[in-house]
Amino acid sequence: MPLLPRVDEMYVDENQVSHALPGQDFGSRVELALAATNHLFNTRNSTRYVAQVLQGVNAVATKLDRTSQPFTGVGPAEMKERIGAVDLDRPLPDTAAALEELESVYLRDAIYFHDAKYAAHLNCPVVIPALVGEAILSAVNSSMDTWDQSAGATMIERRLIDWTAERRQLGAAADGVFTSGGSQSNLQALLIARNHAVAGLRQEPANAGLRLPALVEKLRVFTSADSHFSIRKSASMLGLGFDAVISVPCAADHKMDPAALAEAMAEAHDAGLVPMAVVATAGTTDFGAVDPLAELAALARAYGAWFHVDAAYGGGLMVSGRYRHLLDGTRLADSVTVDFHKTFFQPVSSSALLVRDGAMLQHVTYYADYLNPESAALAAIPNQVDKSIQTTRRFDALKLWLTLRIMGADAIGALFDEAIDLATRVGSVLAADDDFELAAAPQLSTLVFRYRPRVAGASPSAADSDGRLSEDASDIVNPAIRAAIFASGQAVVAGTKVAGRHYLKFTLLNAEATLEDISEIIELLRRTGAQLLANAGATGVSA
Repeated sequence: MPLLPRVDEMYVDENQVSHALPGQDFGSRVELALAATNHLFNTRNSTRYVAQVLQGVNAVATKLDRTSQPFTGVGPAEMKERIGAVDLDRPLPDTAAALEELESVYLRDAIYFHDAKYAAHLNCPVVIPALVGEAILSAVNSSMDTWDQSAGATMIERRLIDWTAERRQLGAAADGVFTSGGSQSNLQALLIARNHAVAGLRQEPANAGLRLPALVEKLRVFTSADSHFSIRKSASMLGLGFDAVISVPCAADHKMDPAALAEAMAEAHDAGLVPMAVVATAGTTDFGAVDPLAELAALARAYGAWFHVDAAYGGGLMVSGRYRHLLDGTRLADSVTVDFHKTFFQPVSSSALLVRDGAMLQHVTYYADYLNPESAALAAIPNQVDKSIQTTRRFDALKLWLTLRIMGADAIGALFDEAIDLATRVGSVLAADDDFELAAAPQLSTLVFRYRPRVAGASPSAADSDGRLSEDASDIVNPAIRAAIFASGQAVVAGTKVAGRHYLKFTLLNAEATLEDISEIIELLRRTGAQLLANAGATGVSA
């Protein structure tokens, strides 16, 4: 029996609803409101909920069974026109009709990460236990900001934070919070680092009474040239400015060079600047490089700088059976970013920020009497908003919880290990192929390479002295290859730049993809490149 009376049992004031639906009389408005209650998730509608959700699940499963490539190749103009034709003011008669329409405006042309020919970005195929969690958390709809909106969900999230901190050996005082993704985790880490540095500066008599803008002027962040763009973006958002981030050169293996960092920090210090933070990367987006964490941590400590490790990509190594040693240095970090929706095979979004000293989370704590009063904190009521830069927040931790309880951590690690091993095998194939150049040996599960064949009889402008396609011509052909293959829908690969030159990139996260699958993509790249060169003519490529 419902705790509240149904709409038809309540007194309805016509004057209160007269403005809501112009053009309808009072009776039809009440009738519409009654009908709308049939769509509310509650005890009375539980049977309807099961039936309609199953229709959606079946629609996805059916589409999955009928999908033979990762993309259809549809273009933005066609999709804009198709979706723009939908009249959102005229609802469809039922769920079946809406799902039929959804097939044409979304499912048919979605990009499917589970397909073995998807090899572009850090998008993983997802595990079924996490999808079960997604269904549960969206229905119950717990909000993770306060205890009185989440109850047990808060404790599950906190237990997973503890588990992750234990895996990273951050110590008994460690704490953290789930976030929407790596960019938000990095932003919160740098916000804490900034506020921590400012708190130290305020201890100096010369800074007494100075407001935040004056105190942050001399703060500097040091990170590698290959680090994630969110570091610079975060610095800008925090009032430091893009130019507060000092880009540190990498060694040939694309790891941050400790000697270069030492030099950069010394120069900044001698110039009267304040090293606020050193941001290391455990798994760079392009090369999967894991910076020399222990050496960088020592340099950060020497200058009193916050040491943050962005392990958004490489965080999955903590459950790896063969490669977890690559993350050993994260135990020295002041804060760590982990994206579970990358290498833990979770649906978006699921990320976390961990801090070595939980007390540092006070730098993002604000109390509101209507939500999380300070009295609640004093009474040890666990309000997660006290630790977060978000207020309303989904219970995304449930997906990881069910994954661990059903599959176990070792099984997740085995999936990542397979992806890393596949990248090693593909790297050997590309290194031995005379039509391709590998920019660097694979370190995790990414490969950066380009199509640069020998072009017999080409003009000097189209070929280098060794007969290979010229650098300039290669810069034209490789992005064109990527675009042509994407338009075909047969495969999806990424692109990037190395030293200003255009390259292609594989990001391999599918444990079921085989060497044969990726070899087929390589052959597709080769055929497409050869056709583009033939169409343009060897001399026309560089024109």
